[in-house]
Amino acid sequence: MHYISFCRWNFSCTTKGAGKEYAFMKRNSIFLLAFVSLFAFSCQKESTTNTSSTTDTYGSSSTATTGITATNTGPTTTVALTSTAPLSAADKDFATKAAEGGMMEVELGQLAAAKATSNDVKDFGNRMVSDHGKAGEELKALAAQKGVTLPAQPGAEEKKTSNDLSMKNGTAFDKAYMSNMVKDHEQDAKEFENASKNVQDPDLKNWAAKTLTVIQDHLKMAKQVASKLK
Repeated sequence: MHYISFCRWNFSCTTKGAGKEYAFMKRNSIFLLAFVSLFAFSCQKESTTNTSSTTDTYGSSSTATTGITATNTGPTTTVALTSTAPLSAADKDFATKAAEGGMMEVELGQLAAAKATSNDVKDFGNRMVSDHGKAGEELKALAAQKGVTLPAQPGAEEKKTSNDLSMKNGTAFDKAYMSNMVKDHEQDAKEFENASKNVQDPDLKNWAAKTLTVIQDHLKMAKQVASKLK
């Protein structure tokens, strides 16, 4: 009898103790789960912030690097060739003179964009920089693929023209520059027309013919701008 009562009491106590322990463990589990969730959310937010920061950092670095590369090396120009034969002496001579003349046009165009008082003259100068710069890159790439290294700077005659113009200012500069552009493009048009017919290398010949149309447009523009300055 006492044994049965004891067992009942013991069972009751054990059950109550187990209930309290279960409740305690349940509360701890809820607390632990909440803590883990908060920790996970915090880590995820930090990870997102770090990822965003890393992306911005590399984005800025990539942009800066690209800018530096473009400024230092210039755009890469690829020219499709129809012939891999070396250039003849006459073709090399034309390519060399064309390269020197093109560099002078770019140099004088930059000078005009900076010194000219007329907006028309400034615009013309910028056009020279753009068009002759592109043509020069194409010619350089074409020649390089045929094993020919073109000069990196204008010739002595071109440098003298540049020095003479750099000494002028105001409207005197505008008139002298545009007068030079008319004469220079008249001469270039004749030389490129001759090259488009007589150059032996087919790739150089095609380049000369394509550039001739650009030079002819420049000549028309130069005459129009020069006429406004009289």
